[in-house]
Amino acid sequence: MMKELTIGIDIGGTNTKFGVVDREGKVYHQGNIATTDYEEFNDFFDAMAEALREAMNQLPPNTQVVGIGIGAANGNYYKGTIERATNLRWKGVLPLAKMFTEEFGVPCILTNDANAAAVGEMIYGNAKGMKDFVVITLGTGLGSGFVCGGVLLNGHHGVAGEVGHTSVNPTGRFCNCGKRGCLETYVSATGIKRTVYKLLADHLEPSELRGISFEDLNTKMISDAANRGDIVAKEAFEYTGRILGMKLAETVVHTDPEAIFLFGGLSLAGDLIFKPTLYHMEKNLMPLFRGKVKILPSAMQNQAAPILGASSLVWDYLEKNREATVRAV
Repeated sequence: MMKELTIGIDIGGTNTKFGVVDREGKVYHQGNIATTDYEEFNDFFDAMAEALREAMNQLPPNTQVVGIGIGAANGNYYKGTIERATNLRWKGVLPLAKMFTEEFGVPCILTNDANAAAVGEMIYGNAKGMKDFVVITLGTGLGSGFVCGGVLLNGHHGVAGEVGHTSVNPTGRFCNCGKRGCLETYVSATGIKRTVYKLLADHLEPSELRGISFEDLNTKMISDAANRGDIVAKEAFEYTGRILGMKLAETVVHTDPEAIFLFGGLSLAGDLIFKPTLYHMEKNLMPLFRGKVKILPSAMQNQAAPILGASSLVWDYLEKNREATVRAV
């Protein structure tokens, strides 16, 4: 009997990670290519297809790739396209799912990277058995994926869940999407760096973060400094958690989730981000919801997490198709 495997692809602005995964989450092969090496989209696709063919040639006998899942910013689930992604150099609408299906003869499921993380959390992570939850991805930007009644929420146009582009301050920080004051300009790896620099300008106290360039500064430096008692770093996390908590309080009333999972680099700061976020969410929640919604760390924090999340899209798709076939019979 052939063992079914899926390919998971996570397309980031800097690197694209890919891997071959089984239903239990075992990774048989993984690799990456530099997204930024390719001026033209078709050149990127050709390099990606070649890398996948090499990976498939190395698989053990009696295995079969049954589908490809892709997570990418601005991924449209219904159309299988990436649409006007601000983190990629290729503009316009990119019909990636159709191209991979034609190249490899298997279904290709594409959605935004946060939706992929949500499905991955449901299949492989801490959301097993949950029917209603939200995943917030805290990377370079802020993404979100909603699962309601056990089903990923895609929306009418296939692009639901852009919480990162809800407004914190309509005249606030400039965002790559063209708006001002979006949540991700405050709550993300980039957002907390912007906050640190604002606080450094406002504070006279010594800080070990002074003298570090914006390009060199990262969330681990900020969290390490905060754990050593640095006043600017500690205040940056408190400010970030306050904004995130307030926005999550607004998010809760829309879908009534059992839990909200935080995923990505900024969430690795632990209590520095979780404590203020939970405090300010509870403080701003409608009384009906207080004490009921958990904020939890994602179980998908290892290096293979983006690959597992993307590959899980295929398992979810195949399961739904099988259920539909059974109902039809």
